[in-house]
Amino acid sequence: MERLHGIKACVFDAYGTLFDVHAPVRRLAAEIGARADDISRLWRQKQLEYTWLRSLMGVHADFWHVTSDALDYALEQHGVSEPGLKDELMALYLKLDAYPEVVDALEAVKAKSKLTAILSNGSPSMLDSMVRHAGLERHFNFVLSVEDVGIYKPSRRVYRHAMHKLQMQDAASVCFVSANCWDAQAAAQFGFQSVRVDRFGLKDDRIPGRPAAYIPDLSGLAALL
Repeated sequence: MERLHGIKACVFDAYGTLFDVHAPVRRLAAEIGARADDISRLWRQKQLEYTWLRSLMGVHADFWHVTSDALDYALEQHGVSEPGLKDELMALYLKLDAYPEVVDALEAVKAKSKLTAILSNGSPSMLDSMVRHAGLERHFNFVLSVEDVGIYKPSRRVYRHAMHKLQMQDAASVCFVSANCWDAQAAAQFGFQSVRVDRFGLKDDRIPGRPAAYIPDLSGLAALL
């Protein structure tokens, strides 16, 4: 695999890349029953759809609101109305599990003297809770939220915001890392050297932008830098 050149900073997506979005439902799967996996997938699907739809409509709401709406939809679609279940799932969403290789991978990147940042759809309070729960505070120079811009990824305004905060003049000096196909590709189209973490065995989306590299998990990232 060819190395990336000229990288000064690594910018990470959070949900699905560093943190397991299916962990909350998995923890309560015994209570939810056979529909647990379907509910978790639909929750995530609608969460993303609502960010894109709100961006197109020009009606922004923060990620906590969007995540709550998406869970309402998923539970109702599957006929689940157990009192207190939604509140418990939402509370767990503030404490998502980091993937097992994340800490070692971040330490390996920092050892190469690269700036590190999160760039996420998550609201600042959600990201702060999640990063603290995982004990990752010291691993990032910046934790950036789309709330500073008022629109969700994959808007170019979001990727530009990261460049501004990192004080980078050249987009190609940024390695952008995401497990979401659309995010990795949009970042590549913007000009970042994008790395897709292929956690889910998905093909590239049929949209502009192609990642510079693909890795099965974050443990292979530092070797590219």
